[in-house]
This record gives sequence, C-alpha cells and structure tokens, in this order.
Amino acid sequence: MTRIIVFDALLKADLYIDAIYKGGGSHTGQITDEPINRLLSCGNVGGFRYVGSTKNFNIKFAVLYTTFQDLNWPDQLNKYSGQLTYFGDNKVSGRQLHDTKGNQVLSYCFNELHLGKREKIPPFFVFSKGMEGHDVIFLGVAVPGAPGIPSTEDLVAVWKTRSGERFQNYRSVFTILDIPTAPRSWINSINNGNSLIDTCPAAWKKWVNDGIYQPLQTERIVQYRSKEEQLPESKDDLNLLDSIFLHYRNNPFGFEKCAAELVKMMDKSFISYDLTRYYVDGGRDATGKFSIGTENNSIYVDYALEAKCYAINNAVGVKEVSRLISRIRHRQFGILVTTSYVHRQAYKEISEDGHPIIILSARDLVEILKRNGYGTDNTVKQWLVSLEK
Repeated sequence: MTRIIVFDALLKADLYIDAIYKGGGSHTGQITDEPINRLLSCGNVGGFRYVGSTKNFNIKFAVLYTTFQDLNWPDQLNKYSGQLTYFGDNKVSGRQLHDTKGNQVLSYCFNELHLGKREKIPPFFVFSKGMEGHDVIFLGVAVPGAPGIPSTEDLVAVWKTRSGERFQNYRSVFTILDIPTAPRSWINSINNGNSLIDTCPAAWKKWVNDGIYQPLQTERIVQYRSKEEQLPESKDDLNLLDSIFLHYRNNPFGFEKCAAELVKMMDKSFISYDLTRYYVDGGRDATGKFSIGTENNSIYVDYALEAKCYAINNAVGVKEVSRLISRIRHRQFGILVTTSYVHRQAYKEISEDGHPIIILSARDLVEILKRNGYGTDNTVKQWLVSLEK
C-alpha cells in the first residue's frame, strides 16, 4: 500500500521511497501548496533546486524534480537498474551552457566525481510529479555517475535547436542508491554540514568512502506487461505514435525499415539489418546482426525481426508471435516491433516458455524516439521522410 504523507506533516517527515507527499489543500494552484519546499526548504519552483550557495560550491544537498513528460528533455528512471538520466536546466535558447545554476552544480559535482573527491559532492534527492495537484513522489537518494558508465559519458553537453538557434544543455547520469528511507535526522545533519554521521545510510557512506555504488535495484515479479504498460499514456506520446502509424498504415511492409532503424536507435550494438522477401505471400522479414565485445574483438549474433504496424487497440496475437518463434534458429534471438501491444496470452507464452524475444511495443517506440531527440510530431515526421531517401 502506498505511503501518503499529508501536507501538515511534511516539516518533520522522513523521505520514503515511492511515498506520495501531498501538496497544500487550497486547490487553487498557489505556489505555497508546493510540498518540496516545505519538506526541504529548498525553493518552490524549478526542476533543479539546492540548499547552500554556488559561490565556492558550498552546497549541502540538491533536489532533482521531474515530470517525465518533457518531450525535448526526456528524463528517465530505470527502476530495475537504479539508473537515472536527468537533463540540466538550460532548456531554452539564448543562454550559454553554464549560465544556469543547475548546470553549474552538475559541472562541479561531476568534476569532483572524476577527481575522486566524493566527500565534496552533496546528496541529490529525486522527486517526480504526483497524480494530483502539487503532489510529488520521492524516488530516492541519487549520486553522480553509475556502474559501467565511463567518465566521458556520465555528463555530456548535448545540442538542441529552438527558434532556429542552437544551444547546449547537460545530459547527466545518476545512480539511485539503495536507501529505502532518508531519515529526518540525517537530513538535519546534512543541513548542519555533516552527511557522514554514524546513523547515515550505509549505501551513502559506502559511496563516499569507497566509491562503490549500491543501486536500488528491483526485479520484475510479473514477466509480461499488461496492455496499459505497453501503450503510451500522455497525449503528446500518443501523437508521436500516431505520426508513425499514420505514415505506414497503408504501407505495412514499409514499416519494417522503420522498425529496424528504431532497433538500431535503441542500442548501437545492433550494427546491421537486411530486409529480404522470404514468403510467397509477399511478407518481408528483417534479419540482422548484434555485436558483442570490443571494436577489435567481437562476435556477431544473428537476430530476426518481426514488424507489425497495427492500430493502437489491435493487439499482436499468438499467431504473429508463433511465426517469429518459428523463425528463430540456434544461437539467434528475435525482436517484435509493433505500434500497438502484444496480447496477454502471446506475451505470457514468450515469457513462461523462455523464448529469446525482445518486445518493443508502442510505449517503447515512443521512449526510443524521445531518448534520441525526436520528441515532437514534426521531428518524427522529418525522420520518417528521411528513411525513404
């Protein structure tokens, strides 16, 4: 059962993973109803907040807030690995990369991380938007960097164009630590300049002292996703999906190249594909290679791809899944790409029988596009046109 902390209790509340912290009850949208400032006294607006000063970078802690709905800057949290991708606060043109306080803090913290000076880095408390009003959800205590992510990739300045003007913003990678509860006593100690008290969370102490990440990782209890989990939720995400479906609804075979390109976009280790006619019914099958290893020492694994450009409420069923399963050979795997979703029975068969098949449903396609900079209808449509050249 979800833990709910009412507005009047916020001043003394601990921070619990996935707990809902209620906004004020005026229901008028007043900024005084905002709960994060009441919880942590860190300001009541903006996605990037902190307590302390950027002068000499005397920062006690920082807050990262996200709605996960910004198409141009798609923050992401992988709850299974504990890895958070968060974009800085230089989100409009007309300013330099470090003209914003948030990006200054990111630059400082990641620089100290790369120098091994973790004791100078403050904890980051991460929140997302709740379902009602000003409500927020606590996602955890984060630290810069992540296991397996090199220092050249954990903080990257990316280019965007707005109103014909190019500008940069940071894309940063954090790790949510295995800290189920951030107690108020620890928060008070941080405010007093000491984050390493005897009762501080063990995962925080381990990271500061030894540089060892202990991510908050979870395992799937159910191995197959429901229809709702496979489909986009927001209107903007549905519009992105419609851009693909409408483009290919009268050309389902043309969708196969789009599907193969989306797979390559998902993971750079998908290095090639071929679209080849195999069946007398005119159907086209894509096959390709996935690279494992280093540039100078790698092996290639073959995969088969099945692409279905279906309307959002038209499920991919057992028949289509069985066709893909039958095509997978020894030491191969399959990928099913659809603008819709996989029916529960078909998804269950894949999971319970252990078939090596990756399912990219409608929601996955939207996330891949947004993660690669295609966050609007126009950019998606331009990309689709480019595939035909």
